[in-house]
Amino acid sequence: MNNQITIAVLGVGRWGVHLLRNFLEHPQVSIGAVVDPNPERLVAVKRQFNLSENVLLTTEWQAIKQVQDLSAVAIATPATTHYDLIKYALNLGYHVLAEKPLTLDPLECLELCHLAEQQHLILMVDHTYLFHPGVEKGQAVIQAGKIGDLRYGYATRTHLGPVRQDVDALWDLAIHDIAIFNNWLGQQPVKVQATGTVWLQTGDKETSPSTFNHNHGLADLVWVTLTYPGGFQAYIHLCWLNTDKQRRLVVVGQRGSLIFDEMSHPSPLTLLSGELKYQDNQFLPMNQSQEVLEIEKGEPLKRVCDRFITCILKNTPPVVSSGWVSTDLVQILTALTVSLQRGGEVVFLKPES
Repeated sequence: MNNQITIAVLGVGRWGVHLLRNFLEHPQVSIGAVVDPNPERLVAVKRQFNLSENVLLTTEWQAIKQVQDLSAVAIATPATTHYDLIKYALNLGYHVLAEKPLTLDPLECLELCHLAEQQHLILMVDHTYLFHPGVEKGQAVIQAGKIGDLRYGYATRTHLGPVRQDVDALWDLAIHDIAIFNNWLGQQPVKVQATGTVWLQTGDKETSPSTFNHNHGLADLVWVTLTYPGGFQAYIHLCWLNTDKQRRLVVVGQRGSLIFDEMSHPSPLTLLSGELKYQDNQFLPMNQSQEVLEIEKGEPLKRVCDRFITCILKNTPPVVSSGWVSTDLVQILTALTVSLQRGGEVVFLKPES
C-alpha cells in the first residue's frame, strides 16, 4: 500500500477542526476533502489552515466520491448522523475514524462493526482519553498491582456548561469515565444504575426541577453506579450545572489510591500509598506517601490520529479504541438510560457469574 493516506474530514465544528489540524500536520496524510453543512465554516477553515485549492470543500458529504485516491474519512458530526455516514463510507471502501459515540444504538454499532470486518476496513472511534498518556500510565500502574487488590472507584465530571440540547449529561459526559474505568480494570460492568435530576430542559415547562423520567426532558445531573465482576463498584457524578469544574477519577485499592485529575499540574496522575494496620485494638494508618507520576508528553488526539494511520498502513485492528470497544460503551450507556428512565432501577448487562 502507498504510504500516503488521503482523508476526508466530515464536520469541522468544535472538535472536527482539531482532527483537521492533526491530519494536516501528519507526514503520511493528505487532505482530500473537508465537508461541513455550514459554508461559512468551510471558508473559515480554508483561511485558518491555508488549505490548498486541490482540497474539495463541500456541504454535501456524498461529494467525497469525487476525491481521487480517497481511502479514509474522519467523522466529527452529531452522533445522530453517524450511522448513515459511517455505513456510506464503509460501503464505498473507506476506512473510518468516528467521533464518539459510534452511534446511539447498540444494534447499529454491531452492524457497522460487522460491515467493517466484512469489508476488511478499519473502524476506529475517537475515545481520546484512552490515548491520554496519564490514562495509559494509570492502566500500567493498576495492572502492576501497585495499589493492591482493587476495592472501588469514583469520578466527577462537572462544569458550568456547555449544555447540550440533543442529549442529556449522561450521554454527553459519562462515556469518558466509563471508558477509563473499563480500560484500567480490563473488564466490562455486569450491572448498572443511574438516577438524575432536570432543572433546565424539563420538557414540561410547568415542572421544574424534576427527578428524571422519560417525560421530563434532559437530565442536568446524573449519578451513575457501575458494578464489575467480583463486586468492584465505580460511582460517577456528572453535571453541567455546577461552577465547581472537576475532571477527576480515582481507583481505590488495598494499599493506596490512583488519582487521574486533569486539573492537576504538573502531572494529572498521582499515586497515594497507604493502608490500615490493626494494632493495639485500633486501625492505624501506615506506609503513607504521595508520588506524582511523570507521564509522556503529547496531545492525546494526535496519538489517536497516528494510531488510525498506523492501523490503515499495517492493516491492524485498533484494539484500544475499536468499533467493538465503542459498541460496549454504547450498550452500557443504553442500559444506564433505561435505569435513569425507571428511576434508578438496576439493569443487568449480562448474567452475573
